[in-house]
Amino acid sequence: MTSRGGLPPLDGLTILDLSTQLSGPYCSMLLGDLGADVIKVERPGKGDDARAFPPFVNGQSAPFMTFNRNKRSLALDLKQPAGREICLRLAAGADVFLENFRPGVAERLGVGYGQVSAVNPRIVYGSISGFGQTGPYRERGGFDLIAQGMSGLMSVTGEEDGPPLRVPIPLSDLGAGMFGAIGILAALRAREQSGRGQWVDTSLLETPIAWSVYEAAGYFATGEVPPRLGAGHRASAPYQPFRTKDGWLNLGAASQQLWEKLCAVLKLPELTKDSRFATGAERVKHRKELAALLQARFDREPTAHWLARLEAAGVPAGPVLTYDQVFADPQVRHREMVVEVDHPVAGRSRVLGVPIKLSETPASVRRPAPTLGQHSTDILKALGYAEDDVARLRAAGVIG
Repeated sequence: MTSRGGLPPLDGLTILDLSTQLSGPYCSMLLGDLGADVIKVERPGKGDDARAFPPFVNGQSAPFMTFNRNKRSLALDLKQPAGREICLRLAAGADVFLENFRPGVAERLGVGYGQVSAVNPRIVYGSISGFGQTGPYRERGGFDLIAQGMSGLMSVTGEEDGPPLRVPIPLSDLGAGMFGAIGILAALRAREQSGRGQWVDTSLLETPIAWSVYEAAGYFATGEVPPRLGAGHRASAPYQPFRTKDGWLNLGAASQQLWEKLCAVLKLPELTKDSRFATGAERVKHRKELAALLQARFDREPTAHWLARLEAAGVPAGPVLTYDQVFADPQVRHREMVVEVDHPVAGRSRVLGVPIKLSETPASVRRPAPTLGQHSTDILKALGYAEDDVARLRAAGVIG
């Protein structure tokens, strides 16, 4: 896809982002990648808690730099009246207000949905929390680990006879950020019709529940609690990783046509006549026996051998890569999923690229993650504060 280099789709929109750690900052990062001007409001002194996440590059958190690119930082003490006044003045001219406090905290700080929408009825107000803004658990603190456990995700992750496992990638955090971004974009579209903003509410708990399409469907249909299957698939077989002579590969050959092609590649034509594997449903039912037979054959040759033959036969397969291999992969590099930025402290640094490719109005990584309060003066001057006002606010600790 060749981009024509037009303005990014969210150019001209202003996001006032009070969120911290991962779910909210990931949401605003997505909007920033798409062209929005994201003003990241942080507490003076320590800033976002994610600034303390290791590892560090010249004292700068590498994770923070990854999911806080394309933002400007305003260090602002919301507990001081002058700080709240600045925040509400910014909100009056913003398109989106984003927070991921526990429900009730934003209201106590004077920047809840009612307080912000009073100064700007067109504002789209996004809230990401552990359990949502309503319900019996609304005031509980939420973390990715807790959400993975309470959503059912951990109950189906891991080996059949092993303990429940947490997925290492923080899916609840990242997914809630993505759902938040989708909701915000939908609310912005609705605002074009109504002229009014609204409150967008999503949570870490609901995210993996919404993704449990196979598990929920199976439970709703049968009443049976989905078990752990290891690396197997609930509705397809063979559809899992297999060990090779020198590594691992993933194989997806669930359809009848692909199953027959796989048997030809592995020189196991007798399996196509075995009643246990005659149909997709039977292969799922006998997945353990099937996996054992296939594994005995895959053990004989290295990964490259099998991948070449499977690709030639049109059977979907791919290697299981470590992250050093991922970021050296020619397809990943061609798709620009690794980009370099010049950070004012960390220097030349690598961050993840943008997975959304638009042909006419491309997203991009335009600026590195900000240092704490890097843009405070510029933001306040644009808001109408004079140099002396900024100096007084800084001396009083309202800004940093």
